[in-house]
Amino acid sequence: MLIAIGESRRLLRRLTYTFAATRSYSVLSSKMTHQFPSLSTEQKKELATIAQRIVAPGKGILAADESVGTMGKRLQKINVENTEENRRCFRDLLFSVNPSIANSIGGVIFFHETLYQKSDKGVPFPQLIKEKGIVVGIKVDKGTAGLNGTDGETTTQGLDGLSERCAQYKKDGCDFAKWRCVLKISDGCPSALAIAENANVLARYASICQQNGLVPIVEPEILPDGDHDLQRCQYVTEKVLAAVYKALSDHHVYLEGTLLKPNMVTAGHSCPKKYTPQEVAMATVTALRRTVPASVPGICFLSGGQSEEEASLNLNAINQTPLHRPWKLTFSYGRALQASALAAWQGKPGNKQAGQEAFVIRAKINGLASKGEYQPSGQADQAATQSLYTASYVY
Repeated sequence: MLIAIGESRRLLRRLTYTFAATRSYSVLSSKMTHQFPSLSTEQKKELATIAQRIVAPGKGILAADESVGTMGKRLQKINVENTEENRRCFRDLLFSVNPSIANSIGGVIFFHETLYQKSDKGVPFPQLIKEKGIVVGIKVDKGTAGLNGTDGETTTQGLDGLSERCAQYKKDGCDFAKWRCVLKISDGCPSALAIAENANVLARYASICQQNGLVPIVEPEILPDGDHDLQRCQYVTEKVLAAVYKALSDHHVYLEGTLLKPNMVTAGHSCPKKYTPQEVAMATVTALRRTVPASVPGICFLSGGQSEEEASLNLNAINQTPLHRPWKLTFSYGRALQASALAAWQGKPGNKQAGQEAFVIRAKINGLASKGEYQPSGQADQAATQSLYTASYVY
């Protein structure tokens, strides 16, 4: 009898403990998952509208956000001195092109210096772009910094003072922003630390942008350096993007008011095996389908050192892939939109029109590729087929 009473008491205590623990967990869970209002209905509507404008059918982004140093490397290739005036002249070539460019370009990413420069006719560059119906964007990160204890991995700086900078850029005519994080593939990379840190930094940046009315372009670039094959790049891309969207969710980022700027899934630059555009496309779209929510309006690929023609062919194949694609799949190219224009211009005022014509041709090709409608003639010029790869590329 005494044994039965003792067993009953122990059972009652266990049940009481289990009930209390379950109730505590339920209370904790409800607190953990509650979201306090972060953006108003009007803010969300504005962000979603801007994002949709940038990636309207047949449109992509011109990434003209090269730093002073990076622009200097571009100019050096055509034997032009890296002065502010020469940088302004080339940007003027791109921005003062015929207004029909708006059929292919939905947004332009500026560098800080460029945002406050003017055209040959004295028109501020942001005004020049907006008059064509193109959305103005701005690079807001402050470059990469090493992660101690890793194999040369990095995170991206610039969160300090970001809210104030975003507020000022919004006043000065910008409606979207870009922040680049960089990861690499090697035997031990990317590490869990690098993936988690960069995902978190991108999410914090995106949240701050949205609070200030800027659509954030989220750019987790996996460098093409190395000899890894297509499958390895696909695996790493999936792991990185999964972490990024987990972080964006944790930070309550409004996905309908964002854009993604990822690498295409390609083999490493030193990989002995060469893959077709169709193989690249299938691996890329598969990775995206496994990781990127359908609520994201558009995915704007970086060119990652591909030649102009290669970047266009791969984008075209991506948009012809027989898989469901709930997002716009388009471009945000820098080198792969400007190489032919630079080669035609050569820093000479008399070549401005030739440079503009080369830029317009490549922009139209990428606009078609973003719809899967590019039909290559097989007659691409030397500048368009030349590799633009640079090891450990920095902006």
